[in-house]
Amino acid sequence: MTKRRSRGDGGLHWDEKRQRWIATANLGFHPSGKRIVKRGSGKTKTEAKNKLKEVLRDHEDGLAIAPTNYTGKDAVTDWLTYGLVGIDPSTAKTCAILSQTHVIPPLGARKLRDLSAEDVDRWLAAKAKTLSTRTLQAIHSCLNRAVKRAMARDKVKRNVVELCSVPQGRAGRPSKALAFAQAEAVLKGAEGTSMYAYIVVALLTGARTEELRALTWDHVFLKGKPDVDPPQPPHIAVWRSVRRGGDTKTRKSRRTLALPERCVEALWQQFEDQGWDRLAAGDRWEEHGLVFASAMGKPLDAANVRRAFRQALKGIAGINADEWTPRELRHSFVSLLSDRGVPLEVISRLVGHSGTAVTEEVYRKQIRPVIQTGAVVMDGIFGADPQRP
Repeated sequence: MTKRRSRGDGGLHWDEKRQRWIATANLGFHPSGKRIVKRGSGKTKTEAKNKLKEVLRDHEDGLAIAPTNYTGKDAVTDWLTYGLVGIDPSTAKTCAILSQTHVIPPLGARKLRDLSAEDVDRWLAAKAKTLSTRTLQAIHSCLNRAVKRAMARDKVKRNVVELCSVPQGRAGRPSKALAFAQAEAVLKGAEGTSMYAYIVVALLTGARTEELRALTWDHVFLKGKPDVDPPQPPHIAVWRSVRRGGDTKTRKSRRTLALPERCVEALWQQFEDQGWDRLAAGDRWEEHGLVFASAMGKPLDAANVRRAFRQALKGIAGINADEWTPRELRHSFVSLLSDRGVPLEVISRLVGHSGTAVTEEVYRKQIRPVIQTGAVVMDGIFGADPQRP
């Protein structure tokens, strides 16, 4: 005769509606008086009993029971909605685009509790065929942070994404630098365009595009400060950027740069041209005090600058405008200084890197071992514009 279960051991029954076996266990009563019942289900009796054992083990370990229908899409959507509060809007937008393009389509339908390290490895390996290593790192980070948030909220017991390494992706487009002859052609060809002053300052000071877009006239000293001791030559104070809060990229990025004569001339012309723009715009002008702004005084975004930069380069012999970006003026600055004997330590300070390692790694194709310094060297390379009075 089959032994009868003891009281409280629960039971095992067939659920006709769900077409599954249900194993139950009674664990006493809640303080409210409601009975505490844990359940496990399966297509067979054995599967139901094993599922119940898992549930009871988690209960004894003090873990909440992970929901069975919570998917990868649910986790990523929750992270995008609530996990990015307080970060820069542009960063949040990038995370959303990466997640919706590369994470949710291949993994979104997968139940999070069933997601395995092998699934993540296969996903990353497939993406490595078309994406750069940096993009792979970004999408891995998106999924990792989403699952980590889900784990903290008891939606899944562990984060398998953290166990997976990022493979090597496709090589990205290498940055280029203008040779001296090309740089002269660009400066000559850009004359008369709205980007002329921007190109001159970017090429001859090495400032980042986000620093120049945030540069204001009260941080530009075209006459210098001859009355202080020691006298200060014309200079710009690179103390702000378009980053969240206006901070520069690193602490050492906050720097004051002497201006080559050609920059001084270009900025005086920019000041005059902006005055005419302000007059033409009338009441539509928005005053932000920016050195580089739209015809209405509004701040420029990266796409504005890139489009105008490429437009200014069109028609210049030997230059394919579509292959160049504004940040490569900074690479060109490093290359030109290196060619003229400026040491790596000085170049690193001028471009606002936190150390020489960054300069050497990012600009290694342009760096050469050498000796000397910024605005003076640039004046020696380009001199003042001979066609200006």
